Amino acid sequence: MSDFAKDIEKFNGIYKLPVSQTPTLEVGVPPVDRLTAFKDILIEEIHEIDEIVETLKRGGEPLAVLTMLADLLGDIQVYCASEMAKFGLPLNEVLSIIMQSNFSKLGADGKPIYDERGKVMKGPDYWKPEPKIQALLESLPSRQ
Repeated sequence: MSDFAKDIEKFNGIYKLPVSQTPTLEVGVPPVDRLTAFKDILIEEIHEIDEIVETLKRGGEPLAVLTMLADLLGDIQVYCASEMAKFGLPLNEVLSIIMQSNFSKLGADGKPIYDERGKVMKGPDYWKPEPKIQALLESLPSRQ
């Protein structure tokens, strides 16, 4: 387990948030309620981008903008990792599978493919991460 994953478990423990050592939907409240609350809070975090954009439009100091951006992106990562701990999802292993899937998005020429917004698109050798994530979860003890 990475230091970050350990810190997430410590954080959840300090704030009396669930931490499961095994994949589960039992997080102290119905999973639909938990996921709905997660979405709402995540949307609140995303709206902080508006403040950063406004700071940029006003000619904000680059270091101040980068600080705001780092705080926003870090908060989102911590929040998502905390949710993974609640549901007993192995952070490092899941992220590794997703990154390997992302690496498979390269075009046939081995170069990235982008859309007009700069989003990385899927190449011909792309594979979906879900089957490998499911196999990972099936290999772990479950409390379902």
